[in-house]
Amino acid sequence: MSHLGRTGAECWRSERHGFKLVSFMRRDLVINGEFWPAGQRCGHSLHEISYRACFKPELAGYFINRFSNPGEAVHDPFMGRGTTPLEAALRGRIACGSDANPLGRMLAAPRLDPPSAEEIADWLKLFDWQKNIDTPAELLAFFHPETLRQICLLRAAFSECMPDRTAAWIRMVALTRLTGHSPGFFSVRTLPPNQAISAAAQLALNARHRLIPPPRDVAAIILKKSRSLLRHAARPDRSLLQCHRLWSGRAESRGPLQDNSIALVVTSPPFLDVVDYRRDNWLRCWFAGIDSEIVPRSTRSLEEWKAMLAGAMVEIKRVLRPCGHAAVEVGEIRRGKILLEEHVLACGQAAGLEPLQIFIHSHPFTKTSRCWGIENNKGGTNTHRVVVFRKS
Repeated sequence: MSHLGRTGAECWRSERHGFKLVSFMRRDLVINGEFWPAGQRCGHSLHEISYRACFKPELAGYFINRFSNPGEAVHDPFMGRGTTPLEAALRGRIACGSDANPLGRMLAAPRLDPPSAEEIADWLKLFDWQKNIDTPAELLAFFHPETLRQICLLRAAFSECMPDRTAAWIRMVALTRLTGHSPGFFSVRTLPPNQAISAAAQLALNARHRLIPPPRDVAAIILKKSRSLLRHAARPDRSLLQCHRLWSGRAESRGPLQDNSIALVVTSPPFLDVVDYRRDNWLRCWFAGIDSEIVPRSTRSLEEWKAMLAGAMVEIKRVLRPCGHAAVEVGEIRRGKILLEEHVLACGQAAGLEPLQIFIHSHPFTKTSRCWGIENNKGGTNTHRVVVFRKS
């Protein structure tokens, strides 16, 4: 780990990427290194559900250990699949989190209080899989007719009443098994499971590769994935269960948390003009009974992104306790030509937070990154860039 000691607005060259970057950051705050493990699936098995542009649980764990104590509250206002709240709960903290996409709470909450594999198996065994139900014809691009019937039966059951603990878990697993690129998913082979292409695009993919949606055993897939998620024995502390707080809402809006109540925020704002969360999650929204139009689109301009972040930083400052910390992570975009950490730094300072450090964590590509044919350090995201603030 090396410390860069000079200050001021300077130009510096990135040898890793081979182009010139103009930085206006406080370079005395910057440290480069590898601060958490780079390998796949190093964290708890409960984290292993797919969601677009999520960070590794080891990132959240690094800052949770460094800036909070057991029993204190940790929050993520852009929680996505719930990586920070879950990691906080696994480490004995109170988990708080929100996301503008209602899918976030559906994916995160069941894993804070998971049922046993036996309870899941019993629920699936008792469920009536034999009923008839209308199915949307356009989804036959992804699913065998019998598979689609079973999916629609589950969807109807969850829409009829508030799911209990086990049903909420099964809905969460089903949401993450809808489409993917292996027999472990309900669909024919398609894109990686964190994004769904349109039915028309899937039909074209099927024709190009001569794909026919095969029959899948929905219950068996859900049970197998559940057992994988539950394979590590450790569970969140149930004595803190009533203290956890997850909700759906925009990060820049005033939420239900009290002033000065949070020890630590670990978060990552939505990618700038890279990830379209509405388009990627349309099929999950259909299954969950969510109008996909309420899911925010990707932020198209830097000014729009900064305005969103500025509002979020004001709310972060409100909920942080005195001497509390916030770690705000951004990746690289446009091949590193826009350094989002500079804008995070400015928005945090404008909100009245004190910048402490900027971590530049280098890492190798993941399996998912390689599947797009991008060479390491030639495109995509090659570093995590985390700005840490303190509330005075």
